[in-house]
Amino acid sequence: MINQKSQLFYDSCIIDKSSLNTMNYYGKHHIPFLFVIDYLAQRPFICPIKNIPKTVLFSIGGHSNIDSTKLQHRSKLNFDKNPIPYNTFLQSFATVQSHIKEGNSYLVNLTFPTSITTNYSLYDIFIHSNAPYKLLFNDQFVVFSPETFVTIHNGFIYTYPMKGTIDASIPNAEERLMNDKKEFAEHITVVDLLRNDLAKVSFDITVEQFRYVSTVKTHKIILLQTSSKIRGTLHNDYHAHLGDIFASLLPAGSVTGAPKKKTVEIIKEAEIYERGFYTGVFGYYDGYNCTSAVMIRFIEHCNDTLVYKSGGGVTIYSNPVYEYNEMIEKVYVPVD
Repeated sequence: MINQKSQLFYDSCIIDKSSLNTMNYYGKHHIPFLFVIDYLAQRPFICPIKNIPKTVLFSIGGHSNIDSTKLQHRSKLNFDKNPIPYNTFLQSFATVQSHIKEGNSYLVNLTFPTSITTNYSLYDIFIHSNAPYKLLFNDQFVVFSPETFVTIHNGFIYTYPMKGTIDASIPNAEERLMNDKKEFAEHITVVDLLRNDLAKVSFDITVEQFRYVSTVKTHKIILLQTSSKIRGTLHNDYHAHLGDIFASLLPAGSVTGAPKKKTVEIIKEAEIYERGFYTGVFGYYDGYNCTSAVMIRFIEHCNDTLVYKSGGGVTIYSNPVYEYNEMIEKVYVPVD
């Protein structure tokens, strides 16, 4: 059962009841399905695996509908980016810092659109990018995410917040990352937030690993990122409450901030565009277990251009120049 506090939370959640009930129904009857939920949960896509349209391709935790016989030879990637002006970034950054100094938030994930040009189609990017979680949605957008949202396995729920990034080529990069006061504050805030989120749907919450370093290869450089692993124990009837569980956890804490409700309001005030599906979640339920990812590393067709959406966490310790450069640094495609 979902506890009473969580019941009150998801009763006011913006995910519509029909979507909640659909996920609960599929879970109760162990029907495999794919779900794609946008940032504000206004246009969720929930579909049994047997009915997935041909325009939706995915690769999630070993589950995929890619036809390997149709893989094509890869040409060299050409990739150029045209980020927003620094002054535009600085205005939004100042809005966020003002709220932080007033005590309205401790951490705000601030994001922006960057126009890009590339010789690759969204399909090419989907096929050839290296990432544990990939999605091509109706040739509208492509995701190649390194970040797990939650996994559900054998009665346990796990989440893996990813916060903290550095260029691996910088001297003593890992040591600098691990000793960076701002990165530590950002990471521990997200870990605390997600521990609290898991407590809405599970019990016996444990941080199994704290701030371990992983490597992400881009088309130009190698990045180091820090993550943690948090586990909770689900109630016995969790299959029949999959929709309730996700409603209680969304939007993802790693791409909003803390406290979540107020920080979402700050994001709406500070950001210069609509996130849409970016920073939402997508996942696969196989009838017994569930794997999901945060929709970061995201490229979308906007009118006649391609837009890459990226950003990072802002705390009281943040340097705007560093944050601006990190936002640009995260605009990449992970191909060899």
